[in-house]
Amino acid sequence: MNLLDFEKPIAELEGKLADMKHLADGSDESVKKAVHALEKKITNLKKETFENLTGWQRVQLSRHPDRPYTVDFIYEITSDYI
Repeated sequence: MNLLDFEKPIAELEGKLADMKHLADGSDESVKKAVHALEKKITNLKKETFENLTGWQRVQLSRHPDRPYTVDFIYEITSDYI
């Protein structure tokens, strides 16, 4: 997965969240609260990051190599596309 500079902190937190969720299965309530707090922190960080993008960062995001192309959507809609 290609990450832009401003996406890296979010990806790091999401990695930690995945680890915490794996550990939280069957754990006590305090671990579940920590998972919920981290989810909230990630949501706020995403909101703050993407609301304050510079013009160049918006261009980078729109040209992101992992972004879906029109043909990707067409293949999801129909199987008879030529």
